[in-house]
Amino acid sequence: MIDEQEFRRAAESALDSLKRHLITREEEDNAGFEVEEQNGVLNVVFEEPPGKFVITPNTPVRQIWISALSTSFKLDWDSTAGFFLPRTGEKLTPLVDRLIHDRQEG
Repeated sequence: MIDEQEFRRAAESALDSLKRHLITREEEDNAGFEVEEQNGVLNVVFEEPPGKFVITPNTPVRQIWISALSTSFKLDWDSTAGFFLPRTGEKLTPLVDRLIHDRQEG
């Protein structure tokens, strides 16, 4: 397990990269959502129907957690792959993109 300081740096970098990606999507696609950051937590807020995804680092267990589609997704850290969902192998940004797509198609 990585130490707390390394985790905080990795999580901050991953969430910053994800935030930039989502802001670009928000601006380019008229995507129907807004990205908000508050105290290191990313919120993806949907207009219609109203809803929200919450993406947050969980330092004690060294994971990034995503609350979306009535499910909790817990991403582990790998020094070569970054944050990924163990069940599917999906990395953070592609996973969030898929969840947004699934919500909009659902």
